[in-house]
Amino acid sequence: MMEPILTVKSLDSTTLTVEFNSRNGVSHYIIRVENSNGFFREVAASSSPAEIESLAPYTEYSLSIMAVNTAGRSQPSIPVTGKTVLAPPQLSSSSTSNSSIVVSWDPVAHAVQYTLSICKLDSNTSMGVYNTSNTSLTFSGLDAGSLYIITCFAWDLEGRKGDSSNVKQATRKQALRQLSVCDCTLCVYSSIQSTTSSSCTLSVVGCGEVHTIQVTASNEAGPSYPSSPSLALVESSEGNCTLTWKPVGHADSYMALFETAGSSVETCNTTSNNCTFHCPCGQTYLLSVLAFNHAGSSPQGQVLNYTTSPDMMEPILTVNTDTLEISWMPSRGAVLYETRAAHSSEVILCNDTAPLCVLSGLSCDTAYSVVVIPCSDVSGWNRACKAHTKDTAPCMPNNVMLNPKNSSCVTVSWTGNNRAANYTVSANGDDDKHICSTNKSSCDITDLSCGSTYEVSVEATSTAGPSLPSYSEFLETEPCCPVNLTVDQVTQAITNVSWSHAKGARLFIATLTSSRGHARCHTQDSHCLMGCITCSTNYTVTMEAISHNGRRSNCTYQGFSSSPCCQSGVKLYSTTSNSLRVYWRSTGSNHSSIAEMVGRNSNYNCTAAPGDNSCDFGSVQCGDVYHVVVAPLTQEGSKVQFCPKRLYSVIYRGKRSVD
Repeated sequence: MMEPILTVKSLDSTTLTVEFNSRNGVSHYIIRVENSNGFFREVAASSSPAEIESLAPYTEYSLSIMAVNTAGRSQPSIPVTGKTVLAPPQLSSSSTSNSSIVVSWDPVAHAVQYTLSICKLDSNTSMGVYNTSNTSLTFSGLDAGSLYIITCFAWDLEGRKGDSSNVKQATRKQALRQLSVCDCTLCVYSSIQSTTSSSCTLSVVGCGEVHTIQVTASNEAGPSYPSSPSLALVESSEGNCTLTWKPVGHADSYMALFETAGSSVETCNTTSNNCTFHCPCGQTYLLSVLAFNHAGSSPQGQVLNYTTSPDMMEPILTVNTDTLEISWMPSRGAVLYETRAAHSSEVILCNDTAPLCVLSGLSCDTAYSVVVIPCSDVSGWNRACKAHTKDTAPCMPNNVMLNPKNSSCVTVSWTGNNRAANYTVSANGDDDKHICSTNKSSCDITDLSCGSTYEVSVEATSTAGPSLPSYSEFLETEPCCPVNLTVDQVTQAITNVSWSHAKGARLFIATLTSSRGHARCHTQDSHCLMGCITCSTNYTVTMEAISHNGRRSNCTYQGFSSSPCCQSGVKLYSTTSNSLRVYWRSTGSNHSSIAEMVGRNSNYNCTAAPGDNSCDFGSVQCGDVYHVVVAPLTQEGSKVQFCPKRLYSVIYRGKRSVD
């Protein structure tokens, strides 16, 4: 099997060039070409690179290669894909005047834009490159009677340049400006003559007659305009126009005629060679001049068709982060608008026929000079429009840092490279939101809730609007302490500590501390058992609540006093008068004691004062088994419940005895 083809490039819209690694012992290669429409072809190639011709424009092909020698063909290589570029536009052109050329073409399938360039035949320098999404373009400002080469290609959706085509087109020749008659007795000519020189002879029709002589220059681009007296028009910024002309011999006065598109005619009589009239923007006028003397008026000469510059607009500017949206009222007479935003050496342009433009990708916190320039087909660009200054929105703050000051306050700092901006810091938590505002580069967020996670971001604002918010930083506050904590004694040496829910806490360390020692438990639950508790001891109760990320809160609660110590060395003795006496080892406690004897048929109890170590049970019934317990009484008078019980039997052997 051959190695896959290395590269596939589109040479033009119908040709692909492939490169591959050569192999020894091969007579030639076969390249297999397929597409999804069932196209299949095998092309022989002697070496790399090889060209595959006669393909369809803008079509994707699958290509594989096989090596051939006397033994036959190898297996096809793993296929690769290649795609031809767009077909060249089919151009047609014409010259509509001695200074312009119009080029048009049929739409190219799958094209999104076209690029055209124009070059004078005797020059290798391009006169301009133009991008358009239309299918026609007018080149103006060209030299009369000159030959130009126009080149055009299309762009596809992937941004690839298509195949190009070109066309040659000449502009029309300049109209002749002066005529002279060499024989003053020759008055008129009626026949039409063609010539390549600057003079010609016409047959005489008759003397004493007045005729109009016109000379038209022609080339392959077409005829020029007829010669006529020269008129010129100048617009002023106050909405007035001045028509000027060359003085005519033997003329005593002149009448200028100004005709609008609505057929209204304004006249101006003068002995000078100019007239001024009011000419609103975007209007078309037909202008002509008649000369007068005592013999009457001259024939009408040149008719000047003139359209005044389009209206100057007052744009509405709207800023959205790095985008500037500009809108304006449509300008009378305008067919195209150029919107220009400039700052320093940066210039961004937008050309459109609609009274709306969006300039994107602008620099933040930058003052742009924005001007909208209308253009008409006749008078061109009105570059007298006033520029407006507009600031873009501030730059996004960055390098946001959080520095907790205590459990409920954090200092937020950032970098903000803006000329003049205010900053708002937002901390959005699970159940609340906090903000602080400043014109500096840091501020404190206070009153944060315990056990919460806050998303912190910074936004800059100015008169131009808000910036994009900064990238977020996350702050976890210290977990809340449990509101309620209870310590219950289970046995003389074991306690059960339980507590309420604590927001934001995942782990708990509960501690009982005294001068005789301490007990501790570490748990995820809301309760735990602690051993090694010493009786009759006062403990300090503390807890450490720990969050998922290791944030800790130290919590302190009301102290806990363990129960009085249970009596030890309990013994039961018989006495006279059907009584029994219970003894225990003296503890020196300041608590009273209670002794209880519980049998199957009867129960007895007695109480001993603090410091006593015995008490008597009277009238005890013989022949029964009793459970005896001696326990201290708490300060509230309740019996300590977990002191041990002892079992005794009372029998009669001629006298009472206890076993």
